[in-house]
Amino acid sequence: MEFRPEKKLGFGLMRLPQTDPNNSAAIDIEQLKEMVDLFLSKGFTYFDTAWMYNGFESERAARTALIERHPRESFTLATKLHSAFINSLEDRDKVFNEQLEKTGAGYFDYYLIHGIEGEMLKKYEELKCFDWLLEKKEQGLVRHCGFSFHDTPEVLDRILTEHPQMEFVQLQINYLDWNSSWIQSAKCYEVACKHNKPVIVMEPVKGGTLARISPEAEKIFTDYDPERSIPSWAIRFVASLENVMVVLSGMSNLAQIDDNTSYMQDFQPLTEEEKQMCFKVADVINSQIAIPCTACHYCTDGCPMHIAIPEYFSLYNEDMREHLEEKGWTINFSNYDSLTRKFGKAGDCIQCGQCESVCPQHLSIIEYLKDVAKHYE
Repeated sequence: MEFRPEKKLGFGLMRLPQTDPNNSAAIDIEQLKEMVDLFLSKGFTYFDTAWMYNGFESERAARTALIERHPRESFTLATKLHSAFINSLEDRDKVFNEQLEKTGAGYFDYYLIHGIEGEMLKKYEELKCFDWLLEKKEQGLVRHCGFSFHDTPEVLDRILTEHPQMEFVQLQINYLDWNSSWIQSAKCYEVACKHNKPVIVMEPVKGGTLARISPEAEKIFTDYDPERSIPSWAIRFVASLENVMVVLSGMSNLAQIDDNTSYMQDFQPLTEEEKQMCFKVADVINSQIAIPCTACHYCTDGCPMHIAIPEYFSLYNEDMREHLEEKGWTINFSNYDSLTRKFGKAGDCIQCGQCESVCPQHLSIIEYLKDVAKHYE
């Protein structure tokens, strides 16, 4: 379709470089400027942000690093409306107008109804968000309308049937979730194809999970081609899908920009043999991972106990891959202790359920926190 970018790689402004590793809102703007410049210099144009990314500072960072420094026609910008921050018809415009102010973009090339799943859809429909978004397009404030999605193929089919004016859909797709009975990446992708809707891919590297795989899994790729980076397999897997128009990568440093653009500049799709290798690696990873968290941080903004949930899950996953019966102790016990000086401990969880209500992966966070507390506390 005419609004597809020339190159398939998009810059997800979600896991930006930080000056304080314990404060996602403390964005390293100078490094981000270099990253933006390098990305654009390689011919890539798609940038994706959202209202709550990086402690609600991502949209402002986009203004400083991108919009105020480059011609508006030289890039495309996407942002989103999330149900957690709207409770009335008026709230829709309140958020949108503040997004225009925060970014200084003048208009949004792509605007998404954010993270549709479960009760969120009911709220979006009650507040007539689909019609509202089409009105923004008529007003020239939005060029293209779509939504991001974390539910079943059946729900996706219903939405696209009832709202055919939506031009694209953003889905979580990666080789680890492709055949997942919960995420159902493949089936959701097939529904989008059925409705002839281009797909934007989120979480292609599953929050870094597919960039830092076990030695056993990594060996499958390096034996085939030792020159390719491990993340490149994940990015190329989804970019090889015919109906995918953009693959978002939440890049955090210049090295990631350099690596991703190197193989996506003149993109070559995976062969069938290479696709099968990805599935083989997925089988290995699935046998090893304890908590399939993507570190999106949706769970932390509303946590009353200020628990560093994704960070604790990451430490726990690393330890579960270790032979603890031999080591008895890992550096992650010290890392956990350091984090608890600033954040609530896993054992501080009051089981309010706020985190589970917004988790796109539908994780049993409360139960997992009990496992973490038992392990470290």
